[in-house]
Amino acid sequence: QVLLVESGGGLVQAGGSLRLSCVASGRTSIGDIMAWFRQAPGKEREFVGGIKWSGGVTDTNYADSVKGRFAISRDYNKNMLYLQMNSLKPEDTAVYYCAVRGGAVIETTPKNYDYWGQGTQVTVSS
Repeated sequence: QVLLVESGGGLVQAGGSLRLSCVASGRTSIGDIMAWFRQAPGKEREFVGGIKWSGGVTDTNYADSVKGRFAISRDYNKNMLYLQMNSLKPEDTAVYYCAVRGGAVIETTPKNYDYWGQGTQVTVSS
């Protein structure tokens, strides 16, 4: 069992920045893939970015809508996952979720992730 708890959401003006955090506890592994998803009202949950570590190399993947603005990172010693969000836009408004899966691929489909946090609200005002 893995427990994920997100924090760092809030209200920010367009163009501003926020840093989300996710702490993982339980049966986590350095080889696990961790990702951020988001879900806006009335929309499906969508992939934001993911990170994996394999053989000493860290690999990341981002949705096109956030490339160049968001950066995902992981502190393996602290079991923490981060999402640095810059140049925020009103369309980034959503509940942001942290997720974990085993395996070797950064999947972009929510159903492929095994554990989820409760989410943290991000609201970007225009």
